[in-house]
Amino acid sequence: MSEAEVRLPVDLPGGTVEVSAAYGRPDEAWATIAIAHGAGAGYGHPFMTGFARGMRAQGAATLRFNFAYIEAGRRMPGPATHAIAAWRAAFAFAVARSEGEPVWVSGKSYGGRMGSMAVAEGLEAHGREAAGLVYLGYPLHPPGDPQKARVAHLPGIRVPQLFVSGANDPFVAPHEQLEAAVAACQDASIAWIADAGHSFDIKGRKRPADAVGAALAPLVAEFLRR
Repeated sequence: MSEAEVRLPVDLPGGTVEVSAAYGRPDEAWATIAIAHGAGAGYGHPFMTGFARGMRAQGAATLRFNFAYIEAGRRMPGPATHAIAAWRAAFAFAVARSEGEPVWVSGKSYGGRMGSMAVAEGLEAHGREAAGLVYLGYPLHPPGDPQKARVAHLPGIRVPQLFVSGANDPFVAPHEQLEAAVAACQDASIAWIADAGHSFDIKGRKRPADAVGAALAPLVAEFLRR
């Protein structure tokens, strides 16, 4: 269940660029999940590798990939349109290599939010749409600034959505705001991780980031199977 390094061509307004990605497929995969990174770390972050490894252990194929700004060595995300273009490329790659199983969109924080925007805009490849969305720490608003909620596009998404959120995550405080946003969606639910922060770290319980990511895989796999 090892991964192969691949390059994804992403069509940007200024031309086509290539971004790094890694694809792994276990025997008889029953789902594929594409996974985008958070704003401050690329596809090789230990949380990303651990979550992908955990999902493959659950029997799902995985694709983790970089956004173009990370590939170019920049620290700050570029326009949302660039991230959505990367999602189109990743989804097309995942669908092309699937064997008819559902293909899911997922991401850590910023990566998941950009995936939701791509789906809201009609993400499609080879005649197929995303089976659903899994957010690993959806950044509902900047910490301490709940007035700037990033929710306007979520109710228009038709496919199932799972919000995996740490109970101590400052990006979703107060909890009632996320709960209201989820209630406004067509098919969405929340899985609260007790005592966890935005990176799913738990105070007083030191764990490597790859182990933290891998620990979320059984929960996500159960949702995908439903």
